[in-house]
Amino acid sequence: MTAPLVACPDPDRDCPLCPRLHDFIAQWRQREPSWFNAPVPTFLPPEGEDAVKLLIVGLAPGLRGANRTGRPFTGDYAGDLLYNMLIAHGFARGQYKARPDDGLELVGTAITNAVRCVPPDNKPVGAEIATCRTFLMPTIARFKNLRAVLALGSIAHQSTVRALGQRVAAFPFRHGGQQQTNGVTLFSSYHCSRYNTNTGVLTEAMFVNVFSQIEEFLQK
Repeated sequence: MTAPLVACPDPDRDCPLCPRLHDFIAQWRQREPSWFNAPVPTFLPPEGEDAVKLLIVGLAPGLRGANRTGRPFTGDYAGDLLYNMLIAHGFARGQYKARPDDGLELVGTAITNAVRCVPPDNKPVGAEIATCRTFLMPTIARFKNLRAVLALGSIAHQSTVRALGQRVAAFPFRHGGQQQTNGVTLFSSYHCSRYNTNTGVLTEAMFVNVFSQIEEFLQK
């Protein structure tokens, strides 16, 4: 599969570029017609894209999380941890209640995914990641005041590095990493999935440390 040139930062609701993901969503539209079941758009602060200084890049929508609700990291465990961390560090306000109408608002922050459509078994393949990078690139470019990007997990990190026009080998993933490229600082963290937290790969203290670094950086 060859990734087409795409200038728009958000896929169409019926985006056909990744046949496997398109077919998977079509199956779930039949099974759960009340779910969102479409490429999940970037979550923006109410002040708009010019207010964004921090962009958070996840891997892909969860089946019963963002694919169901239509808002990144909303409706599953990863969202519980991420949004409460954002609120605690001043990157969001309100209360997170795991639904898109809970009134929670981002502050100077946007949230997106490296792959916008839910993949089977939460595992996008390489061609799908590359294809959806044609949306990640203009997503990053739309934020003219962007200063920091937080990539959650190695796949999101690698796709972000490539979207920034850099070689992955020159910007290796490591938890707590902080690297400068193309006018932004790229921070990296293990993904806040239930698996990572249950196995101790990511502890709450480790996640707090990452957000404390970002908060300190953006206050300079």
